[in-house]
Amino acid sequence: MESGPTPIADGRSADRRGADQQPADQQSAGQQSADAQRADQQRADQQQADRQRADDQRSEALDRTVQLLAGRRIAAVTGAGVSTDSGIPDYRGAGAPVRSPMTYSQFVADPDYRRRYWAGSQLGWRRFTATLPNDGHRALARLEERGLLTGVVTQNVDGLHVRAGSQRVVDLHGSADRVRCMTCGQYFARDAIAERIEALNPWLDDPDVSSLNPDGDAEVHDVSAMTVPECTVCGGILKPDIVFFGEFIPTERFQEARAIVAGADALLVAGSSLVVNSGIRFLEIARRAKMPIVIVNRGTTKGDSRAGIKIDGGTSEVLRALAERLPSR
Repeated sequence: MESGPTPIADGRSADRRGADQQPADQQSAGQQSADAQRADQQRADQQQADRQRADDQRSEALDRTVQLLAGRRIAAVTGAGVSTDSGIPDYRGAGAPVRSPMTYSQFVADPDYRRRYWAGSQLGWRRFTATLPNDGHRALARLEERGLLTGVVTQNVDGLHVRAGSQRVVDLHGSADRVRCMTCGQYFARDAIAERIEALNPWLDDPDVSSLNPDGDAEVHDVSAMTVPECTVCGGILKPDIVFFGEFIPTERFQEARAIVAGADALLVAGSSLVVNSGIRFLEIARRAKMPIVIVNRGTTKGDSRAGIKIDGGTSEVLRALAERLPSR
């Protein structure tokens, strides 16, 4: 049996099949592209709908907040979220860097930890002090000026409430612009300590610090050459006048903060996740006094179940709106 022509015929047949299939392949690719575009558009439409729904919910919650707080004297408790619009990051908010803050026992017991703290503090100090109050800080100052606010209790150490014009402010966790000797109790200005650190450590430059932390320090890895200044009065250990993790808030300071809350008719919490127990204690004071409680924060907080109204949004825009809309008493 002769079989010569068969391979040629088979080859041509294969070519014809490929030619016949090519338009179908192109059609399939075009269909996939169209499907992908439709899916992208559906996602975009859904995201837009979600944003609109969130905006509507915030607007409705803001309306209810104005009605609830009208005619009342308000105590404000603020956290790190109030200062994020000033360029100071939050510990726990969305996008916050993962970090483990230094504890009180680490700072007190270990010279290496003190070197690490003061090196990082020096690098972050100039940028920290260059921050300015934002609309949220200014809104609270305006509310106090109009007699609508009994005062501000802040967990922040940045001093921005005072710089914005607030008069009655309790820095619950201290203030980064002061330094205290742990032995004799002498206070020093942080700027003066910064000058001493610079003189003792000329190698420690002030680069563009991108890892600024809420307490004004920055991440530093090699501190072996760091020289830490001592108290000029007694030679004792210098510590920033801030409450470290694991350290107790001074009793007199807490009582002053408690008086601000107890003297109010309503409690407004802004920019705090309320993970720290001191914040929850103020919610309990307000709850026992049957005060209305409003929480403004991006994301959930530990006190949401206790709040009459929770606004999931930025503090600057919400506080500004409250200052504009709340009537004078």
